[in-house]
Amino acid sequence: MTLEIIIFILSILFGIALYWRESKSNAIYRFINKLTHNDELQMKPDNRKGFIHLQPFLMRLVYVSLLFIIAAVILQYATPIQAFVQYFVSAIVGTMVGTYIASAFLFARNSTKKETIEKVFDKGKEMVHEFTEDVKETFESKEQPAPETKETPKNTAEETPKKSARDRFKDKGMIK
Repeated sequence: MTLEIIIFILSILFGIALYWRESKSNAIYRFINKLTHNDELQMKPDNRKGFIHLQPFLMRLVYVSLLFIIAAVILQYATPIQAFVQYFVSAIVGTMVGTYIASAFLFARNSTKKETIEKVFDKGKEMVHEFTEDVKETFESKEQPAPETKETPKNTAEETPKKSARDRFKDKGMIK
């Protein structure tokens, strides 16, 4: 159990280092992409995707598992010990956790740059301005002064029949 915890912690550090390395340069992924794809389907020069970096969960899991399966096969033939399965599962899970920890830190570093914060602030100001303009327009249209009429005492006999609530809602366009 202790060895599994040590392997898990070391694999988290390995996952962080692997993700950081691929975020800096994806030369191996680019080379394999060049070998396996024709010219039309090859990666663009500005694409930063790697085996781990910018990959969805399943592809990241496949590449990490493939890496550890190759390592397990090499160790299986190099040493006489046969009890590596639980260690490799621990290493795969730890590496996946490490890659997501590293991506969270790299994402946080990129999202706190001054230009990004200024862009978000300007976008927020525009949204607030648009919202306040919409609110002002609706209140201004509702607050039009009503024409002043002199109130005269009305006789009950002279009262004209008022519109029903349904007719008033139809006039306002609230119901059809």
